[in-house]
This record gives sequence, structure tokens and C-alpha cells, in this order.
Amino acid sequence: MNQYLDVNPEVKEALEKGRPVVALESTIISHGMPYPKNVETALSVEKIIREHGAVPATIAVIGGRLKAGLTPEEIEYLGKAGRAVAKASRRDLPVLVARKADGATTVTTTMMIAHMAGIQVFATGGIGGVHRGAETTMDISADLEELSNTPVMVICAGAKSILDLGLTLEYLETKGVPVLGYQTEELPAFYTRKSGFSVDYRIDTPEELAAAFKAQREMGLKNGMLVTNPIPEEYSMDKEVIDRAINEAIEESKALGIHGKETTPFLLAKIKDITGGDSLESNIRLVYNNAALAAETAKALAKL
Repeated sequence: MNQYLDVNPEVKEALEKGRPVVALESTIISHGMPYPKNVETALSVEKIIREHGAVPATIAVIGGRLKAGLTPEEIEYLGKAGRAVAKASRRDLPVLVARKADGATTVTTTMMIAHMAGIQVFATGGIGGVHRGAETTMDISADLEELSNTPVMVICAGAKSILDLGLTLEYLETKGVPVLGYQTEELPAFYTRKSGFSVDYRIDTPEELAAAFKAQREMGLKNGMLVTNPIPEEYSMDKEVIDRAINEAIEESKALGIHGKETTPFLLAKIKDITGGDSLESNIRLVYNNAALAAETAKALAKL
């Protein structure tokens, strides 16, 4: 066990007994939504995972400790602190730990800490990817590199549609990361079910997902697996509306000189404002949907 890692007792017991566990990120709590909506959503996601027969493990860095499984009080603390908590990617962990500081984990660091703890399935909203204009800015999310190095199954609603989805898929292909579509052959684009790009394979049941991941692990492959689960039809936004909002937000971010890890939070907040809050509701619903699928997949994996 990593000397900097604290595994919540409930999570530890579940792992020791071979019961299903689902990891959850904490950036969505501190950086993704306003308080108290962030805390309500985080607790609701944990509740959904329990209702589907798995144990939730929300992951964060608190007081320099890598936490696999938070208490409701710790979730409340992160939600109230908001952006005062560092957004922690791989490069940030050594300094945050040494300083005994707090950090909200991204997809990258949630994967890392989940793997340290022995958690194989992780549910999130959407992954980062290759940003538009990356051929000149080199702005590529660390999430993609982590997917190529860390054997965790990540269940999401596709890559955020603020990104260059074609280049994101090309990068994942180069790194050998399987991109699976849950009951779809088309890559979902976070707020919408359609992107115009194809996934590698369509998978129709949690049992098939579990079997594919088990085979990948048993072959000794060290990369992750990306499962893209479309937002439910009733919460999917009109593609033209969301594309217009994204383009407007991107132009404003360029004008303001926003770059690096501040880009995604700025764009998502701006899109929420432009869409009158509709994008936030869609965001919440797709996270719930991913949590349910992750729990069912973790259950299927535990039986293999």
C-alpha cells in the first residue's frame, strides 16, 4: 500500500472481499459546479452507485493524503472550498502531498489513486482530450496519457465537445487505448449523443464490458479502457445550440488569453451561462447515467 494513501474503511473492506467498487473524481465538486449543487450532485452520484449494488469511492487529496473514498463531511468541505482547492493533475501531486495541501482530482489523478487502491472501474462526466488548435498550442489533456499508462476502466459520456474530437480519437488510437461505445457505434460528445465520429467497438451489456476489461488485464496490457456512454436522450442538448455556445465560448477564451488547465473550467462555465443553465442540468444527468453503468459493470467484473 502506498504510504501516502488512505483507503476509506468501507472501500477497503469491499476491495478485500472482492465486492464491486466505483471510483469518482472530485474536480467536479470543487471546480465543476457551484455550491451547494456540487455537494448535492456528488452525494446523489454515490447514492446511485449504492442503489446499483456497488460501493462508491470519491477520490481527492486532503491535507496531503491521497484519499480513496471520502466521508460526506469531506465532500461538503471540498464543495464549500470550491476553487480554493487546487485542481490536481499528475504534475501537482508531489508538491500538494509535500505541503500537506488539498487537491481536487482530475480524471488523470483519479485513475492514478484508484489504481493504487486496487479500484478497477471509474465513472466520470467526460474526459479531457486534444484541444482545438493543439497543432500550434500543444494543449493536450494529461487524461489521454494516463489512459495509455494506467489500467483502469473509465466510463464517461465521451470527450467534452469543446475539444477536437477527431484528434482526440487519433491520439487514443496511437496510444493503444480501446474506445468502446455502450450501445452505440458513434462517439458521444458529452452534451449530445452525436459527434460524427465512430468508436472502435460497440458493446451492449455491462457483462461484455467486464469481460473485455478482464481480458485486457489478464494479457498484461498496462493501458486503460475508455467506455463512452451517451447522455440519455431526454437530456441530450440540440447539437446546433451547443456547438454555437461552444464556439462563442472558445472565441471569448482566446480574446482573454485563457490557456492551460484554466481553459476547460472557463469554457464549461461560459457554456452554462450561454445556455441558461441547460448545460449544467445535462452535465448532472450524464454523470448519473455513467455512475449507474459503472456500478453494473463493476458488479459484473466482481463475478468474473
